[in-house]
This record gives sequence, structure tokens and C-alpha cells, in this order.
Amino acid sequence: MVPYLGGGDALDDDLVGRLPIRFVHRGRPLLGLSQPTVTAQIRTLEQQTGRELFTRLPRGVEPTPSAHELAGQVAAPLDALAALEGGGPLSGQASPVRLAGPSELLCVRVLPSLAPLVADGVQLRVSQGLTEALLEEMRSGRHDLVIATRRPRGRALASVPLADEEYVLVAAPGWARHVAGHPDADDPCAALREVPLVTYAEDLPIVRRYWRTVLGKQLTARAAVTVPNLYAVLSAVNSGAGYSVLPRSLCQEYLDSGRLALLHEPEKPPLNTLFLVQRPGADTNPDVIRVRDLLRSAARDW
Repeated sequence: MVPYLGGGDALDDDLVGRLPIRFVHRGRPLLGLSQPTVTAQIRTLEQQTGRELFTRLPRGVEPTPSAHELAGQVAAPLDALAALEGGGPLSGQASPVRLAGPSELLCVRVLPSLAPLVADGVQLRVSQGLTEALLEEMRSGRHDLVIATRRPRGRALASVPLADEEYVLVAAPGWARHVAGHPDADDPCAALREVPLVTYAEDLPIVRRYWRTVLGKQLTARAAVTVPNLYAVLSAVNSGAGYSVLPRSLCQEYLDSGRLALLHEPEKPPLNTLFLVQRPGADTNPDVIRVRDLLRSAARDW
């Protein structure tokens, strides 16, 4: 791993001998280099790789995951070069594909779809997060591919529609029977008024959208339970904590087994388009192309 390069840390001679000088800030006195020279070399390397390698701190810098990854890739060839007494080709190692997207989608759809490539030797470095943050990280070179819940603004990042994700209004069977027996069962807004609402955020983005686009009304309910992510929402709703709106892909197994029940079946269910975004220059890695193409093919059945 690349050491923390700030706050007065010293680098030992062995480490300096094995790492490129572009990775070394605090070790520059050992190498006889000036601070501007090292800074310029770091910037050049970042431009060449298309990745942000160091995060600038008030005092010193800290390596990014891409820097650790690059250091791991060059360590073995540098050792091999040092051991060579004559010339000769070195067999390189394919770069891992850095993929990111919503955590639930990655677990339920993406990783199972990519399993054949992993078995075939493709390396993946997978990150999870919200679309805005992931796209910003992609702009700094941290990801090769991002599955986004909206199309990126501007033309800097190329994207293609990947799949449409359907959202459903669900609850455990006990609450479903309660709603079905309500005098206003035909009006979900009224029938759900006394049922606890479970969500992953206080501003209820998914549920508000369902109310607005499907039911044509403004949501007035407040969350009874807020949890960190949609997996936690699914767990709470499945346990009988209340109702929520979830991606069908996440809860289809629960619906099929009867552990969850649909509370409403609109003629036109709400859909959200997912986009596959690619970092400029990422296709120089042939494995990025393999992952991209398999995702686009697999997404037809999502």
C-alpha cells in the first residue's frame, strides 16, 4: 500500500527504492528532488492515468484508492526490473475495472450479471454511493463505469440508457389485509393514513414521487421509521413495520414468496431510467469494454 505522505512521515530506503518517485512527497530529500519537481511529476502521472492519485490536505497529501491500486500494479514489475540482469519483456497484469452504482442494484442485479467475467479473470473494484457523488468522483478519475439514476449533465461524460426500474407500493401481508378492509380501500392515500411509513430519508423522495406521479396527490404522511438504505427499508417492511415504495428488482423475491404484498397496481407503474456512464479514455482497458457490453446485454432482462 502507498503510505500516508504527510505530517512528517519518513520513508525507508527499501520503500523508496521500490516506489516511483511520483508517489513520493515526504521522501524527496532521500531522492535529491525538489518539492516543485515531485508535484509536477504527480500532476503528470494523474494526467497520464486519468485518475486522481492524491487528495490534498491542509498539511500534506493522502493517496486515493487509485493510488494504492497503481502502486500494487507497479510494485511487482519494479521488483522484476531490479532483478533483471538483461533485457526482456515483462508480462503485465490487466488493470481492474472500477465500477460504481447504487448498493442495492449492485448486489441484486449487477454483480450476479458480471460473475462470468470474474470467473474468466476480469478484476473488479466495486464502490457504492449516490449518483451525484459517484459522478463527481468519476470526473476526478476514480471510476471507469458508473450506473447512475439520472443522465449526467453536460457532454463530458458519455452515457447510455441501461434499464428502466419499476417501483411498487408494498407492505407485509398483515398490513395489506388491513388496507384491503379499510372503508376507503380504493383510495390508497386514505387507506394508508394510519399505517406507518418506512423510508431511507426524511424527505421521502421515492414515496413522494409515487404519490405525485401515480396517485396525483401530495404526500402528507411523515416517516415512522427512517433507515440508512433500501435494504433496511425492505427488512423493516418485511418484518411488519409498515409500508413503503421499493424497486421491484429488490423485492420481487419477497412478492413471489408472499412475504410482501402489493398495495396498489397502477395501469402505468412509475419507472426510473438507469444510465451506464463511462469515463473518457476508460475503453483503453479492454476489460472495461467487456464489463460495459455484458451489463448492457444483461440489463435487457432486468
